[in-house]
Amino acid sequence: MKPTKMKASDFNKLILPIQQKIFRLSRRLLVSSDSAEDATQDVLLKLWNKKESLANIKNVEAFAMTMTKNHCLDQLKLKSSQNLRLVHSNFENSAANPHEELQAKQEWNRVESMIEKLPETQQMVLHLREIEGYDYDKICEIMDMKPTAVRVTLSRARKALVEQLAKQNNYEKRRYN
Repeated sequence: MKPTKMKASDFNKLILPIQQKIFRLSRRLLVSSDSAEDATQDVLLKLWNKKESLANIKNVEAFAMTMTKNHCLDQLKLKSSQNLRLVHSNFENSAANPHEELQAKQEWNRVESMIEKLPETQQMVLHLREIEGYDYDKICEIMDMKPTAVRVTLSRARKALVEQLAKQNNYEKRRYN
């Protein structure tokens, strides 16, 4: 079967809607916005070079996210990074005043630091589910995990966060009483 030529406009319709997701996952894995922008461009270029075979891929978005994950992990390995840090910077806040805005930002920073303490796989699964909103099937495909493993990993990540938040809240209550 001869591959059909894909036009740039068809490629754009297929890939541009997921470009921000590629960037956010890159940013979560690589931490730096500059590195994430570079990674996004690299992944988009790889996708462009594979544009003729994209029509044969059942789930292009999952394919692109897997490609992004693998590219970023390769970048981290190249930099001899043993400690994978995930940081979420897309926290949106509609606080009415600067004081509430500051409190919300501080609370998010606390949660962010707790997420960073989770094992790498838990961080990734939590990000894909809670921030990117992927369903379990896509997460299984991206992470190359079985559905039960994804559910258990996500459950453990959530439980660990709840426990950390409870500990921290109890400590703060004792400190102020």
